[in-house]
Order: sequence, then structure tokens, then C-alpha cells
Amino acid sequence: MIRQSIRFAGALALVALFLPVLQAAAQQEIPAAPVAQAPSAPTPAAAPVFPKPNPANFNAAGPSTEAFNNFMNIYYGWEDNIVWQVQAIMKTPIDGLSQVVVLVADKTTKVDPQPRAYFVSIDGKHVLLGDQIVPSDEHPFAPARALLQQRADGPYRGSASKDLEIVEFADFQCPVCKAVQANMDQLAADFPKARFVFETFPLPEIHPQATRAAAYGACVAKQGGSAAFFSFASATFEGQEGLASADGATLTLNSAVIKAGLDPVAIATCAADPATITAVQASRKFAMDLGFNGTPALFINGRQIPPNIPYNVLKKIILFQAKLDGVAAQ
Repeated sequence: MIRQSIRFAGALALVALFLPVLQAAAQQEIPAAPVAQAPSAPTPAAAPVFPKPNPANFNAAGPSTEAFNNFMNIYYGWEDNIVWQVQAIMKTPIDGLSQVVVLVADKTTKVDPQPRAYFVSIDGKHVLLGDQIVPSDEHPFAPARALLQQRADGPYRGSASKDLEIVEFADFQCPVCKAVQANMDQLAADFPKARFVFETFPLPEIHPQATRAAAYGACVAKQGGSAAFFSFASATFEGQEGLASADGATLTLNSAVIKAGLDPVAIATCAADPATITAVQASRKFAMDLGFNGTPALFINGRQIPPNIPYNVLKKIILFQAKLDGVAAQ
């Protein structure tokens, strides 16, 4: 997410000093997927029953219950079975920072609602979510979406429209990036109305051949277009083990270029051009401007989610985000 100027950021070190009895485990933007159950005829669970909130526990100047419900819907509303109720919006010893306590339940289980505690700016624009400060206004992903629409100019497949834009940041030498390509290929098939953009984000500190592979990819896209690039990318990920050494990288990348229908000598010459390296570094800086420093990363209309989550969850979040944005998904 785009780095925000957050008034209460300097106070985070104090948060641990006044956690109340109703603590929650660290929250993540993507709740854990349900554990698979053996096939059976399930017994419908009774609807969760929430206790009536005590008005005395709503003593903070903000955020409003409505604003926090909007935050919960945006971040968790994709999960149909999750329901919640705000139980308290309380003052804290830190000026400008409130604590919100929410009871969360799963409609499919008989487990009692569980408390979660969040620290929120009084204006309701930022929430401490796990170890991250995330935007929580009415359209929290709009700034990142606008930046991606403006600067995500890598090879793409699917629709030319940016109404539903799915941007992947990946490092060709990253094993997890290789693993998520099956998800990405399936998404491209399931969402023909979406635009899938590939942005290279090499991490040379841990992957010595990543920048070179990214430069080859940039030149393949330049000389052969997006179709050639995705052919090259698929072959490079498939032969990823060959990137473990400089000589192996030469063989792997040249083979991928040939599979993309291009001349490996011409691509190697282009990849060595300082202008190409500058372009690769610009893509790396773009990722950092968005506020993250690892791969893989995936943005759905500005909403960052991990692409290596279960495919059914990934698909549900895309459908949900498209609905929030009022755009066609399929």
C-alpha cells in the first residue's frame, strides 16, 4: 500500500503498554482459509448471537461505528460467512488514537463470537492491522489504484481496459513467484475482462541473476510484444533452477528467448544496454513507491493481496473488489 503520512505512527511503540483484557491475535488483511472438511451432510449452525453493546464503552471522539463497519466490510466482506458487531470505541492514553473492539463470528460454526481489538485514528482514516498501518477511509485503495493505472506499463494480457486491473510484481528467480504462476494463468482464463499486468521486481540482494533475467524480459517485450513476453516468462520460470549460476542463466534465458520466437543474440545485446537496466531499476522503484519490498505481490484495483493464497479465496476477493468498484469481472 502507498506509504501514508500517519499522525499517530510515532505512538505505535506505546500501544503494547495499554492493551486491555480484550486482546486479539494479530490481524492479517487476509483471514485464514477454512480448514477442509470431510464430505458430509452438514448441520446448519445457529445464527451467531451478539451481546448488546454497552453505551459506556463508546467514549472516544471517533471513528464512528458506521465508519468502522465500512472498514470491516472492505477488508473482510469478501468472506460470506463472517459477521461482526462493534462492541466498543474507546479512548486511549494516546491523543488521536482510539481502540475499537469487535466481536467476530463465523455463521457456519457454533463457536462463540471472538473479540478483536484494533487501534484506529480518530478520523477513521488509518487502522493498525497486525504489523501494518492500513488506510481505512471510504475508498482506501484508490490512491494505489490511480498510481498503478498511471505507471503499471509492463506487458499485459487480457483486456485493454483498466477497469479491472490486476498487477503482479515478480522476480524471475523467486521460487514463490514461480509457484503462483499457476494461479495467475487460471485467473487470466477465469477473468477475460480483466487486464493482467506483469511488473518485474528483481531482488539482486538474494537473487544474483534476477536483474539480468528482468532485463531480458524487458527486451523480449520491447521486441516481441506482450505475447512473446509471457511465453518467455513461462519458460524462464519453468527453467528457474538454471538461474542459480551465471552460465546456467545464459542457457536458461537464451532458451526462453528462442521459445518466444526471438533472437537470443539481439536480446542479450539489448539486455546489456544501460537504458534497459535503467528501465528495470525504474520498475523496482515503482514497487518500492507502492510501499512493499518483497515478491510476489498482487494488486487488484489497488488492493494488495498475496497471490499464493488458495485459488478459491483469491477468486472471491477479486469478485468482491470488482463489486466494490462497480466494474464487470467476468
